[in-house]
Amino acid sequence: MTTYTGRIWLILEDGNLMDDIDTDMIYHNKYLAITDKSQMGQYTFDNLKGYEDFAKKAQPGDIIIVGGNFGSGSSRQQAVDCFDNLGVICVMAQSYGAIYKRNAINSGYPIIVIKELDTGGLADGDEISIDTDSCTIEKDGLVIGKIEQMSSVQKDILGAGNIFEYAKGL
Repeated sequence: MTTYTGRIWLILEDGNLMDDIDTDMIYHNKYLAITDKSQMGQYTFDNLKGYEDFAKKAQPGDIIIVGGNFGSGSSRQQAVDCFDNLGVICVMAQSYGAIYKRNAINSGYPIIVIKELDTGGLADGDEISIDTDSCTIEKDGLVIGKIEQMSSVQKDILGAGNIFEYAKGL
């Protein structure tokens, strides 16, 4: 069983989960010359209006919750690595840009697709648990949402650490 438990960040726009956060908003292209993964986290959401100070406030173990089409845009591995560097344990979105999804899975970074979620009782800093086997999201022991089942390949890559380690076992 895999469970992710952490403090949440609701990325909102007009009171709703924000859609269409592209890779330039996650990790701006002006930082692409930085190749040291340990330096990437400090620039996370630096170009996302209202969340420019996210990297200063984020803590290891945090969980990001966003709307649809997260990570659309260019193929930018830094947009995955910056969350990992901050210690953000997973991102939950209603859907992902195709390239972002592939980059995250290949890196062994947990991305979770929200099937349904009652955000009415949620606030930044609340603690939730996500169970990838039962596909549930819980707060204070109550189910508040559901996630899509991860594919067996995604689970295997996560378990191995990344696509390269997974391939060694084939």
